[in-house]
Amino acid sequence: MASTADYEVRSWSSRDGLRLHFRDYPGDAERPPVLCLHGLTRNARDFEALAGHLAGQGRRVLCIDLRGRGDSDYAKDPMTYHPGQYVEDIEALLEAEVIERFIAIGTSLGGLLTMLLALVRPDRVAAAVLNDIGPVVEAEGLERIRDYVGQGRSFETWMHAARALEEAQGDIYPDFTITDWLRMAKRTMALGSGGRIAFDYDMKIAEPLDVASDGPAPDLWPAFDALAGRPLLLLRGANSDILSAATAHSMAARNPRLELVTVPRVGHAPTLDEPEVVAAIERLLASLG
Repeated sequence: MASTADYEVRSWSSRDGLRLHFRDYPGDAERPPVLCLHGLTRNARDFEALAGHLAGQGRRVLCIDLRGRGDSDYAKDPMTYHPGQYVEDIEALLEAEVIERFIAIGTSLGGLLTMLLALVRPDRVAAAVLNDIGPVVEAEGLERIRDYVGQGRSFETWMHAARALEEAQGDIYPDFTITDWLRMAKRTMALGSGGRIAFDYDMKIAEPLDVASDGPAPDLWPAFDALAGRPLLLLRGANSDILSAATAHSMAARNPRLELVTVPRVGHAPTLDEPEVVAAIERLLASLG
């Protein structure tokens, strides 16, 4: 998959005064742009290969850093690290860029935000890709995420960082080579001012998770149903502990326009670099013309 398209580093302002970052890959202004929304601890770099590939086909692609991630400002109040605030931030971006309709590609948390954006204004979503996420999030996977978010580890070299990722996530990506782990390290981490390599997010994003764990899980089926009537691609890692096979098949049964693609030998979540995933995304975009 080629990744040669250039992008512009740009920013927008949240309503509470944060400067938020996005990569803007130029493309055909007559077609809805692709909006890429990353997972809980990730950032815009997660989509660099896919975004370059799609931009090379003439699509405008916007890859954002949610508040507290990547080059976006960290929030003064960590309790603003929650989906409702992220949706408000994204709506501010859409308003600033005068984007009336878009195609969403959302991984994990980004997929939840895609559903919530559709719930607020379904007419804006031309099509969507939900990457290993659905209206029911498995408790086992949530517990695993809570165990590692906000731990604040740092590493002396990129190779140390890559080996640490391999040790922690080897069962999620059993076929990764050391080159793959290095690539993931450089997507998820950054070199800090002290010369150490650390995860590229505010460790305080973990604080609202502890509060949320005390209450009942929200009913997200209405948010998923808000995507009805438009092309929809659901990606699932065959070994996912976040999106069960049962939930994925229930989603497909409720939405006849949904294509379900299961990625073998992958947990949570597919990287979006897998050939079968890229082909499925191309099919979705082709259906829009």
